[in-house]
Amino acid sequence: MAPTKASKKAEAVAKASKASKFKKSRKKYFSVTFRKPETKVFKKSPKYVRKSLGSLQKLDHYAILRYPLTTESAMKKIEENNTLVFIVDLRSSKKQIKDAVEKMYDIQTKKVNTLIRPDGQKKAYVRLTADTDALDVANKIGII
Repeated sequence: MAPTKASKKAEAVAKASKASKFKKSRKKYFSVTFRKPETKVFKKSPKYVRKSLGSLQKLDHYAILRYPLTTESAMKKIEENNTLVFIVDLRSSKKQIKDAVEKMYDIQTKKVNTLIRPDGQKKAYVRLTADTDALDVANKIGII
């Protein structure tokens, strides 16, 4: 039987596949530790917003200062130490408290000390500068 055109083609393919056996090469690593190769990182583009609400409201100076304390010890601080005592928001910092007092009452503050009371509220002792009298400010606020 004479070889047909199809059988010649099949023989050629078989011969080519036998001849082109190649050895699989492996990547050479020169370090003991394996480092994951860097891949492309795509920018996030969500189909819809996952949160229905935005972030929490920032504290403004009205939210920071809740109310001034009018206890006997607070009155003593006003008279003797030139210091006002406030109950403030728990999340507020000393810098925020200082800025809020200066903005609301138009006075200069020297320093602010804070503590968290056992009932969970934050108390701020606002020391005023020597040129500002705490007694006058307390009268203006309506503490005394």
